[in-house]
Amino acid sequence: MVSRHELTVTKSIQRSTGPTFHLATRFLPRRIRHQTYVLYGFFRVADEIVDDPDPPSPSEQRVALNHLQEMVLGGRPPANPVLSAFATVYRETDITETEIEYFLDSMRMDIDTSEYETIEELDGYLRGSSVAVANMMLAIMNPSEPEVARPHAKALGEAFQLTNFLRDVREDIIEYNRVYLPKAMMRRNGVFRRELAEGEMSPRFAAVMGELLEETETRYRAGVAGIKYLPDDCQFPVLIASVFYAEYHRLIRAQQFDVLTSRPHIPHHRYLSLLVQAAIHWWRSGDPEAVFYRVSAVDPSSEVTAHEDVRRLVSLGDIVHRVKRVIPSGYTR
Repeated sequence: MVSRHELTVTKSIQRSTGPTFHLATRFLPRRIRHQTYVLYGFFRVADEIVDDPDPPSPSEQRVALNHLQEMVLGGRPPANPVLSAFATVYRETDITETEIEYFLDSMRMDIDTSEYETIEELDGYLRGSSVAVANMMLAIMNPSEPEVARPHAKALGEAFQLTNFLRDVREDIIEYNRVYLPKAMMRRNGVFRRELAEGEMSPRFAAVMGELLEETETRYRAGVAGIKYLPDDCQFPVLIASVFYAEYHRLIRAQQFDVLTSRPHIPHHRYLSLLVQAAIHWWRSGDPEAVFYRVSAVDPSSEVTAHEDVRRLVSLGDIVHRVKRVIPSGYTR
């Protein structure tokens, strides 16, 4: 069992470094919420090895990732509370060694790879950086039909990560010397890496952003179509996480795709507005897919009809109470 101290540490990491995800996590049932804090803490510890502002040599980073892998899989004692907690969750759930290896392999790719030629190559990176994460989340949620839910979880995990890439273009190249916009897409529109580093906004760059944004929204559509396969008490939290991440698309479009001079930012009052809107529509229909298209920045690819026979799993009063309780004053990202 994860100790109280380990839980406090991992929860603090998520709250300080991933506030959008943290807010959605607060709506998960306790049995899933605590394990989610632990998973996120592990992801951040691994990420910090390759995203250190003053990084050690590539070989030292690889050694550190190898040691981390051994610690969570039981090959050596965990070096800190985060890794100890993750090792416990790994033993107690259906998280597989394969998914851990996929995730850490994506961290190793960040050591050596600073750009991707095609969307297919980028998908190879996403297999570890986001799909493995989605599969680990499925393992702790334990849906009744995991193989039915899995391809939808894959698509949604990819969509979240691609949204991060769209939002963080400037940060990724300036701070980490990485470009996650596919080179073929950039070349087709006449955009050069130098322009990103210099913050040179142009209609050509806007075209690249628009193209990748559309690809990302295709994955949102595939992803939210499978939220209904998750356990009842996990559906609303995953729905609201999807709405939050997709909100960046509204901001990106409002900025005319200019993420080079101004990073999109969701203010506190907008999080609250989205939560209340989603809660009201969820209370009325209980249909995650219909609610997503009613509230989010993503348009449906086809007409969406609410299922009339779905139980109203969460009452409006309960959700409004939890909204007031979980959103701290001045919450921003």
